[in-house]
Amino acid sequence: MKLNKKILLCLLIILIIIIMIFIYKNMSKNLKFGKNISSQQIVDYILSISSYKSKVTIQVNSNKNKNKYILNQEYDINNGSIQEVVEPSNISGVKIVRNKDNLTIENSSLDLSTIFENYKGLEENYLDLINFIENYKNYEKSSYEENDTEIIMKTKNSIKNKYAENKILYINKETKLPTKLIIEDNNQNTTINIQYNEIEVN
Repeated sequence: MKLNKKILLCLLIILIIIIMIFIYKNMSKNLKFGKNISSQQIVDYILSISSYKSKVTIQVNSNKNKNKYILNQEYDINNGSIQEVVEPSNISGVKIVRNKDNLTIENSSLDLSTIFENYKGLEENYLDLINFIENYKNYEKSSYEENDTEIIMKTKNSIKNKYAENKILYINKETKLPTKLIIEDNNQNTTINIQYNEIEVN
């Protein structure tokens, strides 16, 4: 009988701890954003991202065809970025790792790794959310607009490229998280459409 009471007491304590953790997380989120957070505060939050993980669907449009990819992306301000191909299956497992001035391309299925030191194309990573953020910060005419459900951040590519001139990021007002990133050519045709299926920002 005493043993049953001890087990019941332990279960009750564990349940209370779980409830307290859940309440704490919700309170922290509410304190961070507040109930009446402004659109400018959400924009500032996006611009202050220092790390994130996401699963994205990317459609690349060219004159002749459309190609679709699914990638896992990971970025940390101290460790750089990793993009791993999930689909299509013929290049699944290919990883592109950028860290400082080095670019590493890995293929886990073939156990291959190639390192490019002092790689000068690092700044041209159009698929990375951080690239958009840097462009937005550095382009003096960057702006945002909003509707009932979204904030739409607009900027231009810092590197002259007629196929990737305009960048438009859509933010869900309720979650405060990106939903898609559109990259347009100099005629405002969509060349890259990035859908954020899952994203976790730290």
